[in-house]
Parts: sequence; structure tokens; C-alpha cells
Amino acid sequence: MGDNKKAATQDIFTKAFNFTKADEVKEMGLYPYFKPLEATDGTIVEIEGHEVIMAGSNNYLGLTNDQRTIKAAQDALTKYGTGCTGSRYLNGTLDIHLELEEKLAEFLGKESCVLFSTGYQTNEGSIQTIAGRNDLIFSDRDNHACIVVGTLVSNAKTIRYQHNDMDQLRKMLEKADPNAGKIIISDGVFSMSGTLAKIPELVALAKEFGARLYLDDAHAVGVVGDGGRGSASVFGLTDEVDLISGTFSKSFASLGGFLVGDRPVIEFIRHHSPAHIFSASMPPANVATVLKALEILQEEPWRIKRLEEISLYMRTELKNLGFNVWSSQSPIIPVVIGDMMQCFRFWKDLFEEGVYANAVIPPAVPQGQSLLRTSYMASHTDDHLNRILDAFRKIGLKHGLIDNNGHSAN
Repeated sequence: MGDNKKAATQDIFTKAFNFTKADEVKEMGLYPYFKPLEATDGTIVEIEGHEVIMAGSNNYLGLTNDQRTIKAAQDALTKYGTGCTGSRYLNGTLDIHLELEEKLAEFLGKESCVLFSTGYQTNEGSIQTIAGRNDLIFSDRDNHACIVVGTLVSNAKTIRYQHNDMDQLRKMLEKADPNAGKIIISDGVFSMSGTLAKIPELVALAKEFGARLYLDDAHAVGVVGDGGRGSASVFGLTDEVDLISGTFSKSFASLGGFLVGDRPVIEFIRHHSPAHIFSASMPPANVATVLKALEILQEEPWRIKRLEEISLYMRTELKNLGFNVWSSQSPIIPVVIGDMMQCFRFWKDLFEEGVYANAVIPPAVPQGQSLLRTSYMASHTDDHLNRILDAFRKIGLKHGLIDNNGHSAN
């Protein structure tokens, strides 16, 4: 006879009730996330009553507290109100949306541009729209989560290659159906390591195998390249990249995202991407902020130069102290700690020394490679930088990660 007993019902919330790690770390006083900023001028922030140097922001040009961007946002609020209350497709397009699209396309040397409400939506919404059932996506394993999600929700087959491994990518392209539509997708600057994609090799492989090339320049536009024009411009190859995406939540001191490319492709995405059609458009204050930031970027090239100088200085000095900073090539400079709990303790001591950085743990980085992600702004002074270095030296010695001779203790 069959067993008539009903199987025990599984509560879908069980996984949530069993998640206790965050509370455990909080009880130890080491929890580094969701810290509310009580005041900020961009480089100095107040957290829990402490004034600390911000060494973990993506405010690369230092424009979030610039009086010009603030005034532009205020003027837009007065003229247009607080929001658009609709999608771009219907009632949510303002004249300044069109102005920003035109100016970004011109700045990046492409025919056309489409705006999205967030940088995350930009990649998720664009990738799922251009890659269909019979297409192939070749994606770097270190690509940002929004790219990963975009590939997952598309109907295309996704093939992931090891980070910046051009030999493996070539082999995968050689094995692929020659008649399938193909697109290679990569971060331009990788958000955890600060390394640049191997764009000359990506361009060559795309040409050889008839693939399109898509770069996410969230951490590159307004950061690296000719006048801050992004990763491809570092190599003079912007014309050879089919699609370039970016965000406004970093160098452009706002919120939103964009994609530039050939006009027919952008128009297709504009009319077919669910993330664009079914999301409310960027609020006017955000758009005005980006327009002003873009203007400042072009009028004040010293900001990109200063950012480059700061990046070189901090990479060199952190290495000289004995820290492992991987192979950073940008203002994103990781300081590898190793063990997750040791990373939390290092973060706490650093915070108490007056420096805020970002604790990054698996799965965002490999096991045993927990790190403090530091990032720098054009508005950091030499005094800020040296205070950050002094704090890292002091805490590094305390935790036995470095010695007095500038060597790693690992």
C-alpha cells in the first residue's frame, strides 16, 4: 500500500530564517555594511559621529558636492518639478533627456544614445534585448552582476571565459557555430580589481569571428581615456567598439545610465527594451546634474589628470608598504587582506583610524581573497592621501600583514 502521509511542507522563508551571519558579525561590532552617512562634503564624511576620509566612493571627479551640480539640480526642480511620473516611451520624456542623449553621443563619438533610469537597468535591459534565442554571448567571468543578470534573462546561450583570458576566448569562438549571432561583453574597467579589459585583443577577436563588442564603462567614462572618454579611448579604439554603456552614479554625480552605439541599434533597444519602456524616466534633477557634470568634465581636464596622478601615487605607495593591490590600472585599488573575518577586523580598525573603505568578501571576490576596495577622487588632497597611507601602514603592521621593511608578511 502506498504511504498516505503528506510530505512536510517546506517554508519558502526557511533560507531567510537560517541566515544569521550578518547578525553574528554585528554582535561582534565588525559589520561594515549599510553605514548611514550623516554628513558629507565628498571627501570627508560623518558616520556614527566619526569624521572619516572617504576612500571608498565612486565619486571619481568629486562633483557630488560641487555647487555647480547642486545648482543645476535645484534649477531643474524649479522648472520641471520632482519627477516625470511616466516612462520615456509615453509621457516621461523631457527636452533635457534628449539634450543629454545628444551630448553623450557626441562626447563618446557615437551616432546615438539611449538613457535608462539606473546603470544596472542599462546593462540588464540592453543585453536581454539585443541577444536572442539563436545568439551567443561571450562574457568575462569578472563582469558586473548586472551583465550577468542581463545574460541570464536573455534567450541567448551565454559562454563565460576566464577573466581577461584571450586564449580561452579565442578557443570558445573557434568552437562556436559560425552562423550564430555573436556578441562579446566585458567591463571596460573591472569594478573590484581596477584592471582594464584587453580591448585591443577583444577588438581583434570580434573582427576575426564576426562578433559584436559591448563594453560596460561604468568605471571608465569620466575616469580614464582621452578626456575621460572611457576604456576604449585609452587605446584609440572607440570607433571599433559597437556598444558602450555607462552609469551616472559615479563620475556624473547622479543616478541613471546610458548606452551609445549606431543609431539603428539604439533605436531598436529604445523601442524594445522592457527596462526602458516600463520604467519611469530619470527625474529632471538627475538629468540636469549629469549635463552639468559632463560640461565640467570637458571644461576642467585637470580632474582626469589629477585622478591619474592620485591613482599612480596610491598604487605605488600601497605596494611599497607591502600590500597586494593585484594589477590595478585605475582609481580602484584593492588591498587584499585574505580571510573574511580578518578583513572585517581590518576594516573596523581602519575606520577607527579615520578612513572609510569598502570590505569586499566572497562571492564578490574568490575565497581567501577578501579585500578592502579603495577608490579615489580628483578632489582628494595630498594630505588626505597620506593620512590614508599612514592608517593602512599602522593597521597593516598591527594585523601582521606587512612588516617594517615594506614586505608582505603572508
